Amino acid sequence: MRQAFGHFEAASTKELLLTREILELGAQWSIKAKDIPSFERYIAQLKIYYNDYSTSLPASQRMYPLLGLNLLRLLSQNRIAEFHTELELIDPEQVTTNLYIKHPLGVEQCLMEGSYNKVWNSKANVPAPEYAFFVDILMETVRAEIGACCERAYENLGVADAATLLYFKGKKDILQFAASRNWTVKGDQIVFVTQDDDNLDIPAPKIIRNTLAYARELDRIGKLGLQFE
Repeated sequence: MRQAFGHFEAASTKELLLTREILELGAQWSIKAKDIPSFERYIAQLKIYYNDYSTSLPASQRMYPLLGLNLLRLLSQNRIAEFHTELELIDPEQVTTNLYIKHPLGVEQCLMEGSYNKVWNSKANVPAPEYAFFVDILMETVRAEIGACCERAYENLGVADAATLLYFKGKKDILQFAASRNWTVKGDQIVFVTQDDDNLDIPAPKIIRNTLAYARELDRIGKLGLQFE
């Protein structure tokens, strides 16, 4: 009887491991296919194996790379509260030592500080190639927020200055971004639609000028070889 039970238990463990591996491969495939909803579904299922079966199954080498990717996904979707909830479920020791978890945590700290240049540079220091996918999405979110601020702060802005502020390397990219937001480009100037002054709750022009100066300085430092830590 014991022998039969032991055989059943071994078979169940083998099936659990196989199912976990299939889900992990599916999650990795979702990133390669740039299918975020699919990745989210795979991660939701994997949490059962990573949490409920953490003591009965051998540790998976794919777990922390995937958990780190999930944290970066939440940041890219501006789901900060969920980011911290997921972080609390991870072993505290891994939060401070595991490269795959430290990366999204460092990016989140940079976002809170407004150090967008470091967020941009983090793409060159990702712990795995798949992480760059979510860093690109995150930068699009950052650009959208900066762009909205520009619209409120300025009547017009130089194309070169806008490119620096929005972390674009070429004129073509900033012009495409301008077209996506229905900005008017006249010569070397981008013209914004004037907003009602009543809607300005903060001294936006001063803040955006300071941010632009800061972005220029960070860009200069970045060219000297400063890397994201």
